[in-house]
Amino acid sequence: MSKYFSEAKVDNQVVLFDNIQTACGRLFGQITLNSPDKLNALTLPMMDLIDQQLDAWANDSKVVGILLDAIGDRAFCAGGDVVGVYNAIKKTAKGQVPQFAEDFFTCEYKLDYRIHTYKKPIICWGHGVVMGGGIGLMSGASHRVVTPKTRMAMPEITIGLYPDVGGSWFLPKLPGKIGNFLALTGANINAGDALFAGFADHMIDHEHHIQLIETIKSSSWHDDSQKDSLQVTNILENLSKGVQVPESQLKKHFERINQVICNDGLYEIAARLRDMSRDEDPWLAQAALTFMKGSPTSAFLGLEMQKRAQHLSLADTFRLELQASLGCCAHPDFYEGVRALLVDKDKNPKWNPPSISEVTPDWIESHLESRFENGHPLDCLIA
Repeated sequence: MSKYFSEAKVDNQVVLFDNIQTACGRLFGQITLNSPDKLNALTLPMMDLIDQQLDAWANDSKVVGILLDAIGDRAFCAGGDVVGVYNAIKKTAKGQVPQFAEDFFTCEYKLDYRIHTYKKPIICWGHGVVMGGGIGLMSGASHRVVTPKTRMAMPEITIGLYPDVGGSWFLPKLPGKIGNFLALTGANINAGDALFAGFADHMIDHEHHIQLIETIKSSSWHDDSQKDSLQVTNILENLSKGVQVPESQLKKHFERINQVICNDGLYEIAARLRDMSRDEDPWLAQAALTFMKGSPTSAFLGLEMQKRAQHLSLADTFRLELQASLGCCAHPDFYEGVRALLVDKDKNPKWNPPSISEVTPDWIESHLESRFENGHPLDCLIA
């Protein structure tokens, strides 16, 4: 057992830390999410532990890289613990933001930013369900792996949130109008989609996970980030040979998506998405139906966040996202969406405002205002 695992105060061991000993005596750190019964959803203690451990490994010259994976066959990570945030809002006066919510989103975005800017290669093994906060972990990794069973989505519109965890920054960088489409529809995508859109770098059979670890063990490493990163790439490319990539729905429907999500306003886009809900293609129809049932506020907020982040640094994007997420906590739809989908599970949210036509620019701006009394909690991020 590694010194990191023995020293960490793990919350019922829902996240595991270990060292992979290599042939040259150097180490690969391993972080394993270990809450498969909850689809490895991220709690605040889990994120805090991971962030602290990455910080320790960043300053350890013996550690040359990181493997981030998860226990279980169903999910890498289905998102963040939004039910925990919901419970905190429930105990807080209407219109106020609970301290837990600020702590939760601050910790999550600090962790995501650390992964994006980490100086050593990070392999993220995104097997099974990868949604919301799981995509936040995966998107910043230097080497992102999907498997034939990977299923990804950013379905925040269904719970009155918006694609956060850096989504405001990386979604606009996807091909065409895919970023806006995914934000509005919460569409489920497969490994082929992930490769086409740029969410992933390699597709490998999940059975080769053990082989990856064995290859890391038997390899000699350089303690040079550029050389070690190239070596990781070569290892993953060898493991991906011969794997049949599933058809990409995003690629198949790329032109149609661009036609529906063009440069018009949301009113016009919404009309075209309503037409798409009757499409003979079930994937397109389901995506449009999800939009129609989603929060009107989330639809506007998701597009506005992508628009603003086009001209922001990653650090400034996370700062803006923290303001937006706490704004969602102070407004009704996030609480109502989590209640309807994850708590009471009646799947019948009462959105406020209930329609796109009733969402005003002032309403969206009220979600984005700063609510910090003692400086922005993410001022520590270097732009």
